[in-house]
Amino acid sequence: MGDGARQPQPAGAPAGFQHMSVLLDEVAALLVGCRRVLDGTAGAGGHASRLAQGGARVIAIDRDPEAVRAARRELGEAATVRQLDFTAAAADPDIAAFTPDGVLLDLGLSSPQIDDAARGFTFRPGAPLDMRMTAGHGPNAADWLNGAPPEDLMAALADYGDEPRARALAREIARRRAVHPFAVSDDLVNAIRAVLGPRSGPAAFARLFQAVRIAVNGELERLAQALPDLLGLLVPGGIIAVISYHSGEDRVVKHAFREWARACVCPPAQPVCTCRGRALGTVVTKRAITPAAREVAANSRARSARLRAFRKSA
Repeated sequence: MGDGARQPQPAGAPAGFQHMSVLLDEVAALLVGCRRVLDGTAGAGGHASRLAQGGARVIAIDRDPEAVRAARRELGEAATVRQLDFTAAAADPDIAAFTPDGVLLDLGLSSPQIDDAARGFTFRPGAPLDMRMTAGHGPNAADWLNGAPPEDLMAALADYGDEPRARALAREIARRRAVHPFAVSDDLVNAIRAVLGPRSGPAAFARLFQAVRIAVNGELERLAQALPDLLGLLVPGGIIAVISYHSGEDRVVKHAFREWARACVCPPAQPVCTCRGRALGTVVTKRAITPAAREVAANSRARSARLRAFRKSA
């Protein structure tokens, strides 16, 4: 979560990983007038560094203690770095007192998470099935694969992995775990190959490992919960910008921004308006901003990045 350090991309990196900060220029342009920015996904500190260079005061937070350590090394005195989940930012008195006029979320994985094989974000042979965004806390991917009901497995693989054979794969996982509980990446890779065929490769593994990661960390639910709170945290006229890497993430952001831009959100058949009766602001990006061809050529993982922004009413 957050922008990754400038390092070679490891083999078997799942979708959403970026080995360098994605859409740096585009984020800087959107937040150019902001003087106090909350970077809600610090990662290795790339975006926070760029924003600080532009004159903004930056508080960079991340729920992953390893990402916090990496960001502190990268940023030094350029920004304040704290361990904090962006879902809790609006309730934090220090963040509220900071009165941000800019908020950034970069929802991709960062190199501190990828580089340590023990974190289990990779499908390289023998890697543990962990995938927790907060290292060492809560159920991991193996727990989820071994304990989730087959219908939950199927739903996650279909919704987050766009897998047309999700039902068959869920059944295969349930069959295999009854004999030998899932523990390492090979267990999930072998289940995928059993259903998708022996020639299935990195593209399918990346897509389905990402689906498991999203389910394990409740990523879409956390994002939907946090967005209204982060909007409330912004001062009038402030901007919230979000970089997503998965169609589900982008859909959550797009729908939230569109709903905020509507003056009335009452059901169409309702005769009298009883809702807020005003728009909360305007969508800054009518379409998602995507990386330029040169950025994708330098960093193939940037291909799926989508940047959207919303300006709160003054």
